[in-house]
Amino acid sequence: MNPQAKLIFVLSLMLGTTITMSSNHWVMAWTGLEINTLAILPMISKSHHPRAIEAATKYFLIQAAASTLVLFSSMNNAWYTGQWDITQLTHPLSCLILTTAIAMKLGLAPFHFWFPEVLQGSSLTTGLLLSTAMKLPPMTLLYMTSQSLDSTTLTLMAILSAAMGGWMGLNQTQIRKIMAFSSISHLGWMAAIMVYNPKLALLNFYLYSLMTAAVFLTLNSIKVLKLSTIMTAWAKTPALSAMLMLTLLSLAGLPPLTGFLPKWLVIQELTKQNMAPMATAISLLSLLGLFFYLRLAYCATITLPPHTTNHMKRWHTNKPVNTWVAILTATSIMLLPISPMIAVII
Repeated sequence: MNPQAKLIFVLSLMLGTTITMSSNHWVMAWTGLEINTLAILPMISKSHHPRAIEAATKYFLIQAAASTLVLFSSMNNAWYTGQWDITQLTHPLSCLILTTAIAMKLGLAPFHFWFPEVLQGSSLTTGLLLSTAMKLPPMTLLYMTSQSLDSTTLTLMAILSAAMGGWMGLNQTQIRKIMAFSSISHLGWMAAIMVYNPKLALLNFYLYSLMTAAVFLTLNSIKVLKLSTIMTAWAKTPALSAMLMLTLLSLAGLPPLTGFLPKWLVIQELTKQNMAPMATAISLLSLLGLFFYLRLAYCATITLPPHTTNHMKRWHTNKPVNTWVAILTATSIMLLPISPMIAVII
């Protein structure tokens, strides 16, 4: 892609995100979402492969439908209450429609089917943007309207997302699809706590973005897309493969890694809100995700492929690794000791 075009698209992404996050009027928030959608589409389809074109088309259709629902929800609320302010969403029907629209934009179950297909048709760097930066504006809208959201609908979507993200990721061999189902599962944790403690949901999103960025950038450094090729990565970059294993276990939420922190705080908050059955259910469903994280970690570091692969096993390479990979990997593993300070802040 032309560097000038890439710069324009990245600046448009930043502009759209900033407009949505800083707006008080629904039309401005909708405008930011549309700018974001139009900026990411060329980045998805830049390879001109039929799979990439298909992914871009699916992404456009879903996001356009969700944006239409956001606008319809705000217009419906303005019709009944006379308010266009984002924080003044009070009409029950508008709240229900908005919850559905943002669930579509994020990829919460049962509106999650588009996300694995779009991620599979994108490159790793575009997949990183889709999994993290593109979810920030909808998460901001969820945060600003958290007092008005339909809590029953959001709770059902949270449990369904945790279940579908775990179940459907079990038999995948494509790493991008595994990361997509991982994202759906983590979104379930964020949706579960959004009504009760929105700041904790945002913290969960930030830490998820940190760990996902570390995984995607590591995979991009070692150039692997499938389980069969990640099995040979240890010979090229053994240290990076070991750090990838720890980052994946952190995404799974195992102590004493960073990923344990958001799950611990979410379970604690749900218990305080007399939602112990919900906390138990979502904790048990996260064990499904633990299986495919362990499978990825096992393939990355512990085992050789049991069959002959078409990929040459190369020995250590001296190619320098991006500094951001080292920083993100370190933080996605070692942030747990500062959890008391984070708990005080939120």
